[in-house]
Amino acid sequence: MEEYKPAGRYFDEFEVGEVIITASRTVRECDIATFAGLSGDYNPLHTDEEWAKNSPHGGCIAHGALVIAIASGLRQQTRFMEGTTIALAGITEKFLAPTRAGDTIHCRIEITEMKPSKSKNDRGLLVYTCDTINQKGVTVVHQELTVMLKRKPQ
Repeated sequence: MEEYKPAGRYFDEFEVGEVIITASRTVRECDIATFAGLSGDYNPLHTDEEWAKNSPHGGCIAHGALVIAIASGLRQQTRFMEGTTIALAGITEKFLAPTRAGDTIHCRIEITEMKPSKSKNDRGLLVYTCDTINQKGVTVVHQELTVMLKRKPQ
């Protein structure tokens, strides 16, 4: 049996200021309905078009957690940290605009900080932002993530 070789990059292979753009994905009504069933969140803002028409959004919107989950998948499809991640150390999120069924989103990732571990020289903390952007160029979610990554073996 062949040994797995990580597809992801090691901590040392990133640079502050580097930008990675993901593929895009269209959010469908079935995604919203499936997420409501999976999460148990049947808030009418997400599931009742007639009720949601009278909301400030003028219609149903996707769950924020669904948009974050899709963004996570888009990031993982780039494989930029596949097999080199040790742990997710932190995440913050700001929801800036609604996402609706039919919107097509992608992510813009920017490396903002690199912190080599002081106690273990086989790892480091990579800090990056992830903006989830719709087809109109509007950032719908802004995230900052801190990930512990393996350093390149010597």
